[in-house]
Amino acid sequence: MTATTTLTARALLLDMDSTIVNSEAVVERCWRRWAAEQGLDADEVLKVVHGRQGWATMAALLPDRPMELNLADNRRMLAQETSDVDGVVPVPGAPAFMASLAGLPHALVTSADIPLSDARMGAAGLPMPAVRITAESVSASKPDPEGFLKGAAELGFAPEDCLVFEDSEAGIEAGRAAGMRVIGIGERAAAFAPTAQVPDLTRVRVEAGPDGVIAVHIGG
Repeated sequence: MTATTTLTARALLLDMDSTIVNSEAVVERCWRRWAAEQGLDADEVLKVVHGRQGWATMAALLPDRPMELNLADNRRMLAQETSDVDGVVPVPGAPAFMASLAGLPHALVTSADIPLSDARMGAAGLPMPAVRITAESVSASKPDPEGFLKGAAELGFAPEDCLVFEDSEAGIEAGRAAGMRVIGIGERAAAFAPTAQVPDLTRVRVEAGPDGVIAVHIGG
């Protein structure tokens, strides 16, 4: 991408995994183990895990499985993922991107729970936003828009004034369902029609403008 697109917003809502934190190695390890336990093709499982809470992924893959088993497996896997930060690093450009947001309205909106988001943001060396919407905050997983709508409300902005950063199909769908524009991060995002898409955060520059307007320059 050589041309630069500029989008304006008043608040930014950030997914975590594969958007600002690269946790792909841990996700793959944990879900390959689970797939083997269930007799499922791990490569097929990995196509649908991104963006959702674990129990929601399990329900999508095994629709006839009792939900209590999914919830139990979800708790076990969250504990495994929280203790495994080997290979967890920032997405390229994320440290500078997060530093540029200091003092600007922004929130983390993640399907991870509080301990997992603490572990991964800490392992990646990224600052935790003051506003954080996690699995504990919502009753429905992405692609439901609840998390993004709650993030906007906590920051005090209308959905149309918010710009979402996401990598997954479920997350991009959730942002659109919330009435927000979505910047897709990474190659996976390109297939799901975000408002704009970049390979990583080295292609994103944030600039504080007058009257609380945030200019997000994409590309270049």
